[in-house]
Amino acid sequence: MNRIELSSHAAEAVQVRAAAGLSQAAPDVPLLLVPRHEASSLRAVIQSRFLRPALDAVALTGSLVLALRWPNEPVPWSDGWPLLLFPPLVMLLLLIRGMYERRLRPTILDGVVPIAGAVSIAAMFVVVLQVYAAGATGTISSASAHLWAAAMLSVAGTRVGLLGIQRVARARGLDGAPTLIVGAGNVGMRLARRLEASPEYGLTPVGFLDANPLEGAEIPGIPVLGSPDELDWIAQLTGAEHVVIAFSSEPDERLVDLVRRCEALGLEVSLVPRLFESLNHRATYEPLGGTPLMGLRSVSPKGWQFAVKHAFDRIGGAILILLFSPLMAAIALAVRISSPGPIVFRQRRVGRDGTVFDLFKFRSMRMPDPAAEGFQPGADSAPGGVEGTDRRTLIGRILRRTSLDELPQFFNVLLGDMSLVGPRPERPEFVELFETDIRRYGDRHRVKSGVTGWAQVHGLRGQTSLSDRVEWDNYYIEHWTLGLDFKILVMTMLAVLRSAE
Repeated sequence: MNRIELSSHAAEAVQVRAAAGLSQAAPDVPLLLVPRHEASSLRAVIQSRFLRPALDAVALTGSLVLALRWPNEPVPWSDGWPLLLFPPLVMLLLLIRGMYERRLRPTILDGVVPIAGAVSIAAMFVVVLQVYAAGATGTISSASAHLWAAAMLSVAGTRVGLLGIQRVARARGLDGAPTLIVGAGNVGMRLARRLEASPEYGLTPVGFLDANPLEGAEIPGIPVLGSPDELDWIAQLTGAEHVVIAFSSEPDERLVDLVRRCEALGLEVSLVPRLFESLNHRATYEPLGGTPLMGLRSVSPKGWQFAVKHAFDRIGGAILILLFSPLMAAIALAVRISSPGPIVFRQRRVGRDGTVFDLFKFRSMRMPDPAAEGFQPGADSAPGGVEGTDRRTLIGRILRRTSLDELPQFFNVLLGDMSLVGPRPERPEFVELFETDIRRYGDRHRVKSGVTGWAQVHGLRGQTSLSDRVEWDNYYIEHWTLGLDFKILVMTMLAVLRSAE
């Protein structure tokens, strides 16, 4: 969305307010006005609460017709009537699973389990109903199988298509809701930068509301527009549709009033909770009279859940070594022929509880020279990729771009030094530096290091933001489940298709 910078001169501000029909008593502050346009037709369709139910209804109805009229296997009405319950039952199950709620950043993988579960449960229900109520067998069994397969493909296909359209629209600025952030402190600034860099969330920050902003709290194009008391006229000027409440100096009572005003103005509200760094999906909600209590639940990295994870790691590592052994043998031969030196490169890294171990990689560079020593990463930049002089061999370039140089780390997993999924390990000299400079950096050593990780599948590879990596890594530890590990492994297979250094 294009922003139009307005002069901070009082006379021009008065003209703007007059044109907007606002009170002249509104304070004179520099404004960055976002023109209030009606949402585009594309955005209006994407944001409609009825779009997803309508698409599911069409997909499920089409699947039903196809199953009942399958070529050479038509189903008579007397036997096929239980199948009519299939579409509404699937939609009911999807509704219960929250698949019709709008989310900031929906992903394909997050929808796989709910869709598969809803379609499968509904299919089992109609099969049981056919057998015990309609007394049908034979063609009905095949019709149910056709219905299940068609529904899985059609519902998933429409969801993937809609998600693709939404991502393209958001990347082009056609589906971003103008957003005000309450609190111009460290958390608010971090949110604003993340939303600016990630349009796929569908929120476009247009300004902060804070009576006492952090000194030097400035982001180009996202000014402090005023205090939360001025929400009404600022929301009108900016065309805001969403308000994110981060940490601010406002007392809680006034923030509660602010939420009520947002509701009255038709603004959607999101909240960054206190102690958010300790909050995860396991938190429970229980009322104590009229006071809500959030129960914090965490998984101990030294508990039985992680013991199960590590058992799967070693089994998975052994299987992957067997599967990739022909490829690794070919790579080893290519590395040996390409340049003199060892086939496998060993480097000291820091893992769980500060334990130092040797990390294995296929050598991708020529032997080091004095000019390559003494590399230091930039401010808030992680080491990695090409450090200093580019000494990559021709084979090494291919290995790094395809991440095939990481394959020997499956042996680290088998030996128990690493996990398949976890924070990437770092060299001891950098760990000592980062633990001093980066808040919560040492928390990542609560778990074993990983061949791949939550930060890496979100593009934080090579010399990227170190503070962002720490944030993603600690999020992974707090929210860990075996399902999250599986999701990261699937995302890794997609990520390796993108070029790396």
